[in-house]
Amino acid sequence: MIEAIFRLSESIRYVAIYMNGQLEFQSKANTLGASSSESDKYEELLVNPTLLKLTSQRGNIDCGGLEYLIVRYGNFFQFVLPTTWGHVSVCIEADADPMQVGVQVQALVQAEYQP
Repeated sequence: MIEAIFRLSESIRYVAIYMNGQLEFQSKANTLGASSSESDKYEELLVNPTLLKLTSQRGNIDCGGLEYLIVRYGNFFQFVLPTTWGHVSVCIEADADPMQVGVQVQALVQAEYQP
């Protein structure tokens, strides 16, 4: 799945899949302003699951649920897609359109990797 997501856009810097408690991630080489691999690991294990839990609970009250999150950091965007088995997280270049890339990621994951 990681390779399929990277093929969607040249603006994708990093892809993480957190599936059934197992984390796999891959970064493009030589990206400017990239966070460390250790930092990425804890973002996927702690930060993104917490953000998804909070926003999902809020979304389920009276907002129609949660489809995805987009976080704007200084050096990049982070697109986080909740799934039935965990989440998909994609780092996108700051000069790209995160909605366009995110919608492509969402379509791919829903068509190919959701039960």
